[in-house]
Amino acid sequence: MQSTDLGNKESGKIWHRKPSPATRDGIIVNIIHNTSDYHPKVLRFLNVAFDGTGDCLIAGDHQGNIYVFDLYGNRFNLVQRTAQACTALAFNLRRKSEFLVALADYSVKCFDTVTKELVSWMRGHESSVFSISVHASGKYAITTSSDTAQLWDLDTFQRKRKLNILQSVGIQKVFFLPLSNTILSCFKDNSIFAWECDTLFCKYQLPAPPESSSILYKVFAVTRDGRILAAGGKSNHLHLWCLEARQLFRIIQMPTKVRAIRHLEFLPDSFDAGSNQVLGVLSQDGIMRFINIQTCKLLFEIGSLDEGISSSAISPHGRYIASIMENGSLNIYSVQALTQEINKPPPPLVKVIEDLPKNKLSSSDLKRKVTSGRVQQPAKSRESKIQTRILKQDLTGDFESKKNELPDGLNKKRLQILLKGYGEYPTKYSSLIDKGTHVAFLNLQKKYPIKSRKLLRVLQRTLSALAHWSVIFSDTPYLPLLAFPFVKLFQNNQLICFEVIATLIINWCQHWFEYFPNPPINILSMIENVLAFHDKELLQHFIDHDITSQLYAWPLLETVFSEVLTREEWLKLFDNIFSNHPSFLLMTVVAYNMCSRAPLLNCNLKDDFEFFFHHRNNLDINVVIRQVYHLMETTPTDIHPDSMLNVFVALTKGQYPVFNQYPKFIVDYQTQEQERIRNDELDYLRERQTVEDMQAKVDQQRVEDEAWYQKQELLRQAEETRREMLLQEEEKMIQQRQRLAAVKRQLKVKEMHLQDAARRRFLKLQQDQREMELRRLDDEIGRKVYMRDQEIAATARDLEMRQLELESQKRLYEKNLTENQEAVAKEMRADADAYRRKVDLEEHMFHKLIEAGETQSQKTQKVIKENLAKAEQACLNTDWQIQSLHKQKCDDLQRNKCYQEVAKLLRENRRKEIEIINAMVEEEAKKWKEAEGKELRLRSAKKASALSDASRKWFLKQEINAAVEHAENPCHKEEPRFQNEQEDLSCLPRTSQLNDSSEMDPSTQISLNRRAVEWDTTGQNLIEKVRNLRQRLTARARHRCQTPHLLAA
Repeated sequence: MQSTDLGNKESGKIWHRKPSPATRDGIIVNIIHNTSDYHPKVLRFLNVAFDGTGDCLIAGDHQGNIYVFDLYGNRFNLVQRTAQACTALAFNLRRKSEFLVALADYSVKCFDTVTKELVSWMRGHESSVFSISVHASGKYAITTSSDTAQLWDLDTFQRKRKLNILQSVGIQKVFFLPLSNTILSCFKDNSIFAWECDTLFCKYQLPAPPESSSILYKVFAVTRDGRILAAGGKSNHLHLWCLEARQLFRIIQMPTKVRAIRHLEFLPDSFDAGSNQVLGVLSQDGIMRFINIQTCKLLFEIGSLDEGISSSAISPHGRYIASIMENGSLNIYSVQALTQEINKPPPPLVKVIEDLPKNKLSSSDLKRKVTSGRVQQPAKSRESKIQTRILKQDLTGDFESKKNELPDGLNKKRLQILLKGYGEYPTKYSSLIDKGTHVAFLNLQKKYPIKSRKLLRVLQRTLSALAHWSVIFSDTPYLPLLAFPFVKLFQNNQLICFEVIATLIINWCQHWFEYFPNPPINILSMIENVLAFHDKELLQHFIDHDITSQLYAWPLLETVFSEVLTREEWLKLFDNIFSNHPSFLLMTVVAYNMCSRAPLLNCNLKDDFEFFFHHRNNLDINVVIRQVYHLMETTPTDIHPDSMLNVFVALTKGQYPVFNQYPKFIVDYQTQEQERIRNDELDYLRERQTVEDMQAKVDQQRVEDEAWYQKQELLRQAEETRREMLLQEEEKMIQQRQRLAAVKRQLKVKEMHLQDAARRRFLKLQQDQREMELRRLDDEIGRKVYMRDQEIAATARDLEMRQLELESQKRLYEKNLTENQEAVAKEMRADADAYRRKVDLEEHMFHKLIEAGETQSQKTQKVIKENLAKAEQACLNTDWQIQSLHKQKCDDLQRNKCYQEVAKLLRENRRKEIEIINAMVEEEAKKWKEAEGKELRLRSAKKASALSDASRKWFLKQEINAAVEHAENPCHKEEPRFQNEQEDLSCLPRTSQLNDSSEMDPSTQISLNRRAVEWDTTGQNLIEKVRNLRQRLTARARHRCQTPHLLAA
């Protein structure tokens, strides 16, 4: 497993060698983020999300640093610093370079990964956003918090809709279904609704789960085709819903060690057409288990109890799993490596079994009997299985031993042989490997802060091993500087690192510790002698500026040139150092100074010299190496270091050599002094701890006393406060009672006013109803009077028309008479004799004319009588209606009068209620008497009304009979009241007499004119009589209506 520390880098490689994830854990790389401040700390990743391609992911930590990891290009980039923790991420927008991030200030921002600029800032939530769901088209996004969900348009970054709910319900999650236009909303009361994205029309609601397996849903996951919904919560049960059938079709029970489900996500497959079958279930123990929802089998799992997972995300194509661990790091898993055991082909039919003791194979072992296409395999025993497993481990061990084998040193196989032979490692080796961290290097990170925790741990273990090897190394201040480059170079093999450093100390650090704890003055004197021989000017320059060898030589030695050289230059230099005499290292110091003489001669300040020998300079290492070889050859023997340094000596086999090349008394004295100081410090710490405990007890007692006094004071104040509150409450209660009594009085008064108003309103309503009835009766009477006037006017118009007809007939008769007179005169002048001869014939004709005139007169009288009967019947009907209306009006007036009297009596009774109660008996007797009198009057009124009705009916019957008789026999005489009219009508001249002109003389013509005038007079008299008749009928009807009232009075 590779590990990458982001540190303060803004970009770089994710892994430095080709990843080869193991089948056991499938981890491609572990990504951590440590700061390089004075107090190093780990920045925890909080959220992670993949883009649409699945080859890039985005992750944010709790300080707001957002990184983009390109798994295909093996690069990471810091794209944004938001300065606040991110709560949700989304990286599958329509514009591939943009991503959404929800921040701790409840806002959502959109950034561009290429330009690293802010695209938009969306606000509107009042609580933390914990979910961002993007539509399949990348055009819309839903942000969800605990109290609301908001739908955003990612083209305009405007809010389209907002879902508000009751605070008691709460939202669990709102998200888009994949490859559809449906929004699924899940609430804390287990209700799940599906909505149309465009219209927000509720498409359906899932039914409640069965009570036998009812759980509160917390997490949800949907397959890529949007057909199956998985839901889980604080239980080991999983509910699988079919969204097409809208019903729960399966309940999966997880293992008993799973008590709650924290995250769900389906694992996509390129060949399942979106109907994902593998579901990842992250439980409370930090382990994410992947199960097949059809077979309900556990396929594989990631994470462990020691390194638990807090959240996870799966790439859309299903190749990678990004998990945020509980320690804040980010793990990238290879799904192919995790499913290698699942997807591997079936085992071959022919297998090879190796012989463990001889490690040889025979041809008979490879043969198996095959019959009818089937391999006959022998029965497998438990011993064979175990043997096969051991064989596999031995082969792996041989490979690892070859890989880690050291020339002339220990390897894994030899260590295993030693372990089998002795049961434990030798003391010398186990003391260096397993003694742990030395007490001198417990706080190494405070003095030497290193970003990489692994590198710090390796350095600490290596220094501890050196301190356990020799006591002096626990007090050597420059040992970390000396060992650091080798630790960094051999950090993956600590044994090699320790032995390289031990070899370096024994050979190339000879005589360094003779003047301990001071620098090696003898070694520095050798360097100074060589420098004086080869470059006196430079040495004199150092002397003139008070620069000693402890400044221009010792910094290079104690850091073994790691501060002034790059990695490649340092490796090249030490390739030459380890290949030559140990004096080569000292000559390298002299050569470095000589090759840098130009800048050194220009330095005049001590700070400049210190800076020069502690930082990298523009110097060619090849020139330095050539100069070293030149110095090794040209330096005189008397001052050459090789005469005072021993040749190379390798580490002894079996055990490491004893290192005691240092002033033992000084080291022992320092050790004793350090031990004494440590003991004194421990005593001081114990005493201080005792004093602190006593002080803490005293402070605690004082605090308890103060708390007790404060409690007593608070109790007293609370008692006073409660007493005051009780007094105030009593006053408030009294005031409230007073206000309540006042309110009651007001309510009583208001109730009386309302009753009075209701009574007045009722009386007014009755009065209005009576007035409305009177107006209706007045309107009815007016309508009847108007109709009667219209009928009278119509009758008058009919008579006028009849008069006009009579006038026209008269003129016609006059015209005919004139014509007849002219004809008669002409005939008389023409032939007087013929007239006499025709007298008899003319008389006969005259008689016929008289008969015709009588017939015409009878017809005219019949028509006139019929019209008169109709007019009389209309008058009778009108009189009857007028009489009925008048009677109703009288009754209404009488009732109104009675009502008024009763209302007056009621008002008097209310004012004189007490007096009326005393006089109740007498008043009751009077009322009974008055009621009897009124009853008698009512009976007489009813009798009078009945008599009036009977007389009216008799009159109408007589009139109808007379009219019928007249219609049947027009020549019969009518009733006596119509005799005069009949006589007048009988006096009218006969029409036939008008045609008697043939034999008339002038006197006859005068009588005809006189009769015409009489006819006109008779017509006028007839009209006047009809009017008088109607007036008499009206008066008679009014008299009949007034008779009951007179009787009642």
